Amino acid sequence: MKITSEIVIRKAQEIGFNLVGFAKADVLSEEIKILEEWLKRKYQAGMTYMERNVDKRLDVKKILPEARSVISLGLNYYTANKHSGDKSNGKVSRYAWGTDYHLIIWEKLARLEKELNEIDIKFESKSYVDTGPVMDKVWAVKSGLGWLGKHTNVINNSFGSWLFLSTIITNYEFDYSPEIPDFCGTCTACIDACPTDAIIQEYIVDANRCISYLTIENKNEIPDEFRGKFDGWIFGCDICQDVCPWNIKFAEPTDEKEFYQVNGNDEIDLMEAANMSSQEFKQRFENSPVKRTKLKGLKRNAEFLLKQDI
Repeated sequence: MKITSEIVIRKAQEIGFNLVGFAKADVLSEEIKILEEWLKRKYQAGMTYMERNVDKRLDVKKILPEARSVISLGLNYYTANKHSGDKSNGKVSRYAWGTDYHLIIWEKLARLEKELNEIDIKFESKSYVDTGPVMDKVWAVKSGLGWLGKHTNVINNSFGSWLFLSTIITNYEFDYSPEIPDFCGTCTACIDACPTDAIIQEYIVDANRCISYLTIENKNEIPDEFRGKFDGWIFGCDICQDVCPWNIKFAEPTDEKEFYQVNGNDEIDLMEAANMSSQEFKQRFENSPVKRTKLKGLKRNAEFLLKQDI
């Protein structure tokens, strides 16, 4: 039996994905030029993995030689809760309030790929959830899931930008999705709101200045120039998404309950974080994205915030 686009969409939605799109597995020549210029300017900061496997980012056939299509999937993670405003607590980015999304999406992808392979044993695939050499955002745009916002997050005109993206490379051909036009227009809300001026120009973020990078991927001390500019964020940052008109108008709470708060992880008491033991850290954040910064990073972030006039 042949697998059609309609079958993939139906099964993906049954499994819990909100958005599904299809793109031809073309070589990403122009997108790689943009990436290489971004790397040349050192905007990747300490994320040296961005410099590796450029050939695979350019051509997914280097990952799956028989690749003919890319399936992009979006999963809404928005929860309507708000931070308390208590300045003795550090704010956590919304994506990290619940269970680590990798664990949830890997399971959904495995199920989807298995079901498609059961329909046609000739169906081959390789999937990623932002952990491999795949340009997830580029493929999401090419697959019609949304457009790239000026804050460099993909925006969908039904869900906003609160989306986890995943990608399936496959040997199958599908009816390819039309791309969605860029509806950011003249809006610069995200650029204007960034307290560290990380969005240095439309569609370009300098990770060296980004609160999300500085509190998560960054392995070094946080530069003093950013003291007083973190707006209380201890892990990640949602400012550019919080101010986006598309999110303000269209964001709807997710149906995925595992994205809701676990252990009160929407914010963390700063003194508690600064004095947290390795055992406490492990217990509280065992299945949380917060563990990515490690205890050392969380303590550093808390101490940095405690030194500020917050």
